[in-house]
Order: sequence, then structure tokens, then C-alpha cells
Amino acid sequence: MARSSSGIVAGLTAAALAAVGFLAYQASATAPETLGKPKQDAPSEAPHNPKPEADPKAVPAASGKGTRVVYALKSDRVWLVGAGGKAKRTFEVTPSSVDPLPGEYSVTTRSGSVVGSDGVPIEHVVRFANVDGVAIGFSAAVDGSVPKPDPTQKTGGIRETRADGKAMWSFATVGTKVVVVP
Repeated sequence: MARSSSGIVAGLTAAALAAVGFLAYQASATAPETLGKPKQDAPSEAPHNPKPEADPKAVPAASGKGTRVVYALKSDRVWLVGAGGKAKRTFEVTPSSVDPLPGEYSVTTRSGSVVGSDGVPIEHVVRFANVDGVAIGFSAAVDGSVPKPDPTQKTGGIRETRADGKAMWSFATVGTKVVVVP
């Protein structure tokens, strides 16, 4: 009987191997060609005619015409725009805790040096709006700092570096248009 049970085991093993071989063949016939091959860098999914990205430093299109200061609330950026529509200078600013609404304003007053509503000595102050009794304007801290405003205080000072403050001071005289965009 030992002989016949080993023959049965051998037959079952052979049948199992044949079944596994057949299933492996079926699986390999339906597998993708890339299966088991080393990964290559994926091809770029960029369109064939890519649309050029907008230059984040370009003067916003909806900011009017002529000589003006443009202040973009979302990007915290300012442009000093000449009569021809080209930016003479652009720079980032630190916003105040009180923002002006989008719209067109004019420089109303300027101060060479004062103490800001946050207690910091500032220079080259160029004011253009008033929101709920808070004067809004551009300024530079005399010590060169550009700290984030305290959100618990209502301040209107949009802070710039001293070099940018000097450029703003030279450019934005009383009456100069200031356009605030979102």
C-alpha cells in the first residue's frame, strides 16, 4: 500500500503543478507590459501648447491707467506705476491689521517722520484712506523692522523696507492715485 499512496501523492502533486502552471500562464497573458519592468520617469502631463503663467510681479491688469500706486491685498505687493503703465518699482509689504477696501483713492497727507499707532517710530508716511477712524497708509519703521501687526490693535500702517519707503515717498505725492486691488 505504501507504493500506491506514494503514486497517488505524486499524481496529485503533478496535477497541482499543472494547474498552478496553467493559472500562471493565464495571469501573465493578461498582465500589463510594464509589470516587472523598472519604473521610468513619468512623461510630463503638461499640455502641448502650455499657456504662459502670469508674472506675479506684473502690474495687475484691473488696476487702471496712468501714474498710480497699486496695492494688492492678496499678495501684499505694491507697484509704483509710471504714466506709460510700466512698473518703476515693485515690492512686498507687511499689511496692517485694518485693510482698505478695493477701490481707487488718492494720497491725502504725508509725514516725514512720526510715531505710528503701534508706538514704532516711522518715516516716509504716505496716507491714502481712512477705515472706521483708522488712517491707512504706507510707512517704513526707522529701525528697519517690518513686524507683523498685532491683530488685537487696529493699525493702518502698511509697512515697507526703508529703501521701498524712500521710493514711495519720492513717487507718491499728495493727490497721486492709489488703486487697491483684491
